[in-house]
Amino acid sequence: MTSQNQQSHFHDDLPFMANKLGGDGLIDELCNGFNLLKDSDKGVITFESLKKNSALLGLQGLSDEDLQSMLMEGDFDGDGTLNQMEFCVLMFRLSPELMEESKLWLEEALQQ
Repeated sequence: MTSQNQQSHFHDDLPFMANKLGGDGLIDELCNGFNLLKDSDKGVITFESLKKNSALLGLQGLSDEDLQSMLMEGDFDGDGTLNQMEFCVLMFRLSPELMEESKLWLEEALQQ
């Protein structure tokens, strides 16, 4: 199954979580998700830790290629891993509805 095919079957729960938990609660949940996926020795998400722990977040159906693509998509500093900030930004980017809401929040903030 290709990454594009997987994305079409991905159920985006972040907007629901944001509405239910509020901004701070959503960030707390994202931090919890990061902590579940990270390599406990290195303190970042590596390919190995993502592959090992992905089932904890319902991502067990993703191929190695899909997992590697996720890492590359979120890895802004080019070190091959995801730190907590990169992970949170990636989760927002993977949620089109939440990204749209974030743009609206940013526009409102800039207007004030």
